[in-house]
Amino acid sequence: MRAAVLREYGEPLEIETIPDPDPDAHGVVVRTEACGICRSDWHAWQGHGEWADDRVPTGQILGHEPAGTVVAVGDSVERFAEGDRIAVPFNLGRGDCENCRNGRGNVCEDGLALGFERDAPGAFAEQVHVPYADYNAVELPAGVSPVEMAGLGCRFATAYHGLAHRADLTPGDWVAVHGCGGVGLSAVHVADALGATVVAVDLDDEKLAKARDLGADETVNAERVVDVPARVQRATGGGAHVSVDALGVAETCRNSVACLRKRGQHLQLGLTTDEERGEVSLPTDAMTMNEVTFLGSRGMPPTRYGELLRMLEGGVVSPAELVTNEVALADVPDRLAAMSDYGTVGIEVVTEF
Repeated sequence: MRAAVLREYGEPLEIETIPDPDPDAHGVVVRTEACGICRSDWHAWQGHGEWADDRVPTGQILGHEPAGTVVAVGDSVERFAEGDRIAVPFNLGRGDCENCRNGRGNVCEDGLALGFERDAPGAFAEQVHVPYADYNAVELPAGVSPVEMAGLGCRFATAYHGLAHRADLTPGDWVAVHGCGGVGLSAVHVADALGATVVAVDLDDEKLAKARDLGADETVNAERVVDVPARVQRATGGGAHVSVDALGVAETCRNSVACLRKRGQHLQLGLTTDEERGEVSLPTDAMTMNEVTFLGSRGMPPTRYGELLRMLEGGVVSPAELVTNEVALADVPDRLAAMSDYGTVGIEVVTEF
C-alpha cells in the first residue's frame, strides 16, 4: 500500500509503498476513504513534543482522523465484520483499565495515539490498523460520508469533549475562542450548537468570516486590537464564561485566561510549539482571587461518540461545513508545510489514496 511516512523532522513526508497491515486478534484493518490533515500532524512533522516525552518517532506513518471500510477482522473481534463503515478516534484505549471502564478511554493508562506512536501507524495510507477495535472503532451512521466523519475527527471531537464534558457550559453563556484554525472553528460551531454566545478571535479576516458562518456572534481581529482581553470583556459584558485557547502559543493562552469573568473557565485545546516547549506563565494570583478554572482536554472517549453522532444525524452540528478542501495523499507534504504560515482555512481532508 501507499503511505506518507515521516523520515526526517521538518522535511517533506515520503510517499512510499509498504506492506499492507494484518489485523491483530483484537484489531481490524480499514481501507482508508478519508483522513483529515490536522495541526497535530504538523506538530509531529516538526518534531515537537520531546519536552512532554511525546515526540513522534521517525519512520512513523502520520494521520489520525480516518474513516473507511473494514477489510480484515481479527479472530477476537465481535462487533465488526468486513464491509462495515467505521471511524477511528485518535486516542485508542485498551478498554480494560479503570479509566476505560469509567468512560475515560481518551486517557487510558496503556492507550495509544493513532499516527503518533510506533505501535499505532497512522492513516495517511491506503489502509490503517485499528487495535482493540471492539472498544475503539465507531460505526458510521447511515448517510454519513467518510468525508463528514473525517471532518468530525480529532479537532471537532476534541472541541466537543472539551466544551460538552470538561467545561461547565450553560446555554446563553459567552464562549471566547482564541485561534480559528480547525480546532478553533470546530469550537465555535460546537459552542453555538450547545446554545452559547460566541466571540471568535484570530489575525485572519478570512478565518473570522468562516467563524461567523459557523455561529460566531462577535469577532475580534487581534492584529487590529491593542488589548485583546479587554476587547473580549467589552463584547461579552464583563468577560467570557468559558474561553478556549485553540492555538497553543503563549499569547493566546494568556489572552484566554485574561478575558474571563470571575469564576470563568479556561479550556486548553491547543498544543504548544518549540517556542513554549510546554510551559506558559500565567497570572496565578489573579486566577486564584477570581476563582478561575484551568481545564485541559484531550480528544474524546470512544464511548461518548454516540451523543455527537446523534447531533450530527439530527442536523444540530455539521462538521462537513468545516471541510474546505479535498486533496490526494501525494499533496499531504505540501498541505502540512502550508500550516507553518497558517496558510490553511478550515479542515482539509485526504480523499484520494
